[in-house]
Amino acid sequence: MIQLNRRHFLMGAGATSATCALASMLPGSLAALEKQPLKGVSSEVASICEMCSTRCPIKARIVDGKNVFITGNKEAKSFGGKVCARGGAGHSLLYDSQRIVNPLKRTGERGEGKWAEISWDEAYQYIAEKLTDIKQQFGAETVAFSSKSGSLDGHLFHLAATFGSPNTFTHASTCPGAYEIAAKAMFGTKMKRDLSNSKYIINFGHNIYEGINMSETRGMMQAQMDKGAKLVVFEPRFSVVADKADEWHAIRPGTDVSVALALCHVLIYDHLYDHDFIEKYVVGFEEFAAEVKKYTPEWAETISDVSASAIRRIAHEFASKAPHAVVDFGHRATFTPEEFDMRRAIYAVNILIGNIERKGGIYMGQKAPGYNKFAGEKVAPELVTPGVEGMPKISAIRIDQVDKQYKLMWSSGGIYQTIIDATLEAKPYQLKAWVMSRTNPMQTLTDRAKVEQTLKALDLVVCCDLYISETAAYADIILPESTYLERDEEIADKSGKNPAYYVRQRVVETIGNTRPSWQIFKDLGKALGLDKYYPWDNIETLQLMQVNRDHALLEHIKKIGFVSYGKPLMLREPEMVDEFVKTYPNARNVDADGTYATAMHFKTPSGKIELTSPQVEDMAPGRGVIKHRHVQLKQADELYFIQGKVAVHTNGATHNIPMLSNLMSNNAVWIHPLTAGRLNIHSGDAIQLTSSVGTEEGTALVTPGIRQDTVFAYMGFGSKNKELVRATGKGIHCGNLLPNAIAPICGMNLHTTGVKLVKI
Repeated sequence: MIQLNRRHFLMGAGATSATCALASMLPGSLAALEKQPLKGVSSEVASICEMCSTRCPIKARIVDGKNVFITGNKEAKSFGGKVCARGGAGHSLLYDSQRIVNPLKRTGERGEGKWAEISWDEAYQYIAEKLTDIKQQFGAETVAFSSKSGSLDGHLFHLAATFGSPNTFTHASTCPGAYEIAAKAMFGTKMKRDLSNSKYIINFGHNIYEGINMSETRGMMQAQMDKGAKLVVFEPRFSVVADKADEWHAIRPGTDVSVALALCHVLIYDHLYDHDFIEKYVVGFEEFAAEVKKYTPEWAETISDVSASAIRRIAHEFASKAPHAVVDFGHRATFTPEEFDMRRAIYAVNILIGNIERKGGIYMGQKAPGYNKFAGEKVAPELVTPGVEGMPKISAIRIDQVDKQYKLMWSSGGIYQTIIDATLEAKPYQLKAWVMSRTNPMQTLTDRAKVEQTLKALDLVVCCDLYISETAAYADIILPESTYLERDEEIADKSGKNPAYYVRQRVVETIGNTRPSWQIFKDLGKALGLDKYYPWDNIETLQLMQVNRDHALLEHIKKIGFVSYGKPLMLREPEMVDEFVKTYPNARNVDADGTYATAMHFKTPSGKIELTSPQVEDMAPGRGVIKHRHVQLKQADELYFIQGKVAVHTNGATHNIPMLSNLMSNNAVWIHPLTAGRLNIHSGDAIQLTSSVGTEEGTALVTPGIRQDTVFAYMGFGSKNKELVRATGKGIHCGNLLPNAIAPICGMNLHTTGVKLVKI
């Protein structure tokens, strides 16, 4: 736990003064501008946070012309009208002296840190000339475009499409891709978890008490504290979620799939599964059951170090709470090369107890078009997705489209790390340029040395960001984006059990010469001569297109900030369906059991849940059935190296933000006392970790809250960019220790490897 006292405060204040002095020497930084009072656009503005990917609904107001007070939007009930530490610190972005507020052009070698301020027109012209030359010589497909998934990524990808490149990538293969692709294969769509109504929760290292999602974190707190739900955690370290659990099992890293399959074994062969649900809504059960027969709890114990008796007991307890029980399918899904079957096995446990579309289980969610059909009337407005006619036809294949086993990823964010092989080894062809927005692959991709080689090898690198991030340090041009508190965006869908929308709105007038990324990429498109593909003037034009020119609706959404419609609906939950049909007289007729179960349709080839997938079998022979495959993550003389999220930072994005950097600027390495004792290591000692791809030096934290064969560090630290003064050289850079890898089917990179530990 971090305890702040006067000494910490003074240390933080001193660090801020020093960094301001350093930043003042950097062209294009905010330190060069004279500080002006903040100008608010209204007394209070409803908007959306962007301190992490959850993007919670917020309200913000100016305080004395000097600061912004940020709180949650109380209209978003599941978020509780609250923000986390990161959300509350968003205001410190505005006047951060190291923030970039003018376009920059590299004047030295890549990564050397030599920059010159240029105008926006100069930046656009330079990029447009370079991209046009590359397109004419090598083809548009030799330019990759990447963005952190979420708000405004569509504007960068629209630019890519108009330019003619198929190579667009989100961060999916570095974080959430595996559980999304597993759901796509089994259900045909993403799934949501109803943690707040669950009576029994099994968690495989999804630490939502540190990697906070306000809605889900509060949901699990509500289940535990208000409803007495039992929480069982399988994780190699004693994380915060393990600390709050009823049971913690220190599972061997990368072996989660064995425990999940053993749970399935017990549910099937102890006849605890929902026979009726399986018969009506599931295909491939027989093949799966035959495969799972050999995966006994006793077998799983030899692999995972979780006792067979515990696995068997937990399976029986879990089944006794069905269908109001859930196995959390996780988020940052990169534990093992077998991520795809690990996540499928977790979904399989849920399927076997029939918790689909039931309280406390998992569900598909209700967006406006489907919800209105059930209601028999227009309960919720249906937004229009603006389209552009006559878009260029792209014939070139994506760089990750050479192996059909990754077919499900091509339309789900792509395999981000294939940019490395395409650049360094011309696989399947040579990349020449990389345009990126709000992404920091030097931190989030693995094998940092290879990422650096990639950035140095390209003819053009363009970064749109708030800071000279560890990646932007290698750019030719940096395009300064306005913070989320300074920009407007399109209306976004935030539907759950009923339809909901929210919208980001500017809270303060723009500081410096920054621009929102939608405008940046629109202007760049114009510089490339692609004006005809941008039939809108500004964000309000797009918003009006979304609401079909319904000005009153647009103003309502803007005023409230978060609007939801109708009654919550889960298709197999009788009480919810009963309330729904009472509310809407023209609602669809219910089934004989008082539910809408027969209305469930899954976007799989069979139209049902696929426990065994012929589609996946066709993509990769031998992989249609969920099974266990042995993987070797370390050598005999190595320790497992694992990472995770911390509550005050977001991956590779927030470590230079003043308030959050002051809260936590280092990531000491967790080491078990017995392991530390053998090496004469004590807390605070300098230590070195060495893997197959890199070496990092850090500080030891000796704790019994980690397995003896494992070391742990929070991710996102250890930046090697001298321009990020607060974040540079502090702690372990996880990506520098992790090998570049691509997992089967889901294309994930890998966040578990072997390291050797020594005391310095």
